[in-house]
Amino acid sequence: MNNFTLTSIGEICSNEKGFYIKLKNEYAPAIEGLDGFGYIQILWWFDKCDNSEARSKLIVNKPYVKGPETLGVFATRSPERPNPIALSLSYVTYIDKENGIIGLAYTDAFDGTPVLDIKPYTPSLDRVEKPIVPNWCAHWPKCIEKSGEFDWEAEFNF
Repeated sequence: MNNFTLTSIGEICSNEKGFYIKLKNEYAPAIEGLDGFGYIQILWWFDKCDNSEARSKLIVNKPYVKGPETLGVFATRSPERPNPIALSLSYVTYIDKENGIIGLAYTDAFDGTPVLDIKPYTPSLDRVEKPIVPNWCAHWPKCIEKSGEFDWEAEFNF
């Protein structure tokens, strides 16, 4: 098996003005051409769950109210997993190229969370017209635009 070295390219920031990604200075040029994309995929590190216990978790007990009694972590978005890598899709509110900042409408990462990579969301590669999901989550919103109105707290057992 191979070991890999990952380097944070910046971090998630949140304050009274909202959410944004602040890139390290050396990575700021990499956002050239990103303006015009309405959404980005953010790969980030679940740094608060990076420990041997969380990394050894392979099965979780009923994380979803309507889900099965157990699920493998690869069938969840749990932060407890062999490699604590997360993926979020976020709406871009502005881009400040000069300061290496990408404004976000929302993200589910905490302030200070390390960002590993950013990719533009492109429907030709990332959108599935007719997604196939298990029955226990088939009632979830079919798009991110409707997700904000959904009662997610009623879906989780944590």
